[in-house]
Amino acid sequence: MVTRPGRRNRWRRSAQIWCLLAPSLAIFLLYRILPLLWNVALSVQSWSPLHPAQWAGFDNYDEMLFDDAVFWQALWNTLIFMASAPIGILLALGLALLVNTEIRGREIYRTIIFISYPMMTVAVAIIWRWMFDERVGLINYVARSLGLVDRPIQFLNSFDWALPSVIAANTWQMLGFYMIILLTGLQSIPEHLHEAAAIDGANAPRRFLSITLPLLRSTLFLCFVIGMLNSFTSFDLVYVMTGGGPGRATELLITYIYKLGFSQTRFDYAAAVTVFFFALLISITWVANRLSGRDTGAVRMD
Repeated sequence: MVTRPGRRNRWRRSAQIWCLLAPSLAIFLLYRILPLLWNVALSVQSWSPLHPAQWAGFDNYDEMLFDDAVFWQALWNTLIFMASAPIGILLALGLALLVNTEIRGREIYRTIIFISYPMMTVAVAIIWRWMFDERVGLINYVARSLGLVDRPIQFLNSFDWALPSVIAANTWQMLGFYMIILLTGLQSIPEHLHEAAAIDGANAPRRFLSITLPLLRSTLFLCFVIGMLNSFTSFDLVYVMTGGGPGRATELLITYIYKLGFSQTRFDYAAAVTVFFFALLISITWVANRLSGRDTGAVRMD
């Protein structure tokens, strides 16, 4: 039976917890929940700064799904951008395995690889825009010096090369972050498992497939979710490097929403695309979390 002083202490502790949480909850409500609710309300209206709001029902969603070819192009580019995340994760896994060995200067290598992540995305975009430049870019200079190409490649002005170029810049920026996360996962694997497998005759590839990879599954899924979220929100990188061009070759949903709202002043339609974008992001995140929550299974070496 709970005494009165015990009940008062419990209520006092709960009040202290809520008081400490109140500032963060207020900020979350003000900058996350309220804008989301406003977007949902605005998406079913016809509104612009020049005329009052009128009820439009699902007209904006009908236009988005059935009449807007640019929306589908932006969605397709966004999905391709998201699907590129495993490329960076695989490269980071190889680097993490390398710097996890007893090689000389591995701390220096870790720092060099990780240094790309803390950089401002705008700075990364400017660096890679210069590297891809057809006249003074380093990549074209090296390719022509080695005789790989006869004429400079217009990476950022080509419909074929623009999106892969932006993906390469994004992969480079995230590579160090993925490597640190995966390196932490590698160092958390008990070393005696590898030693026991080696004694049983398992070679290095077999130990990697039977021990390292299964125990890294949750870490790999974490990197995938982070990479997916980064791909959905890479507005500054794309906008600085290409502005969504040439044409619509690198148009993402996030850049399309910006242009709808601030270039075309179609805030109601931009709100509808934002709601769809949010629903898509939540759906993919939920699926990823469901998959990452599955039983990783026992480590097998047979």
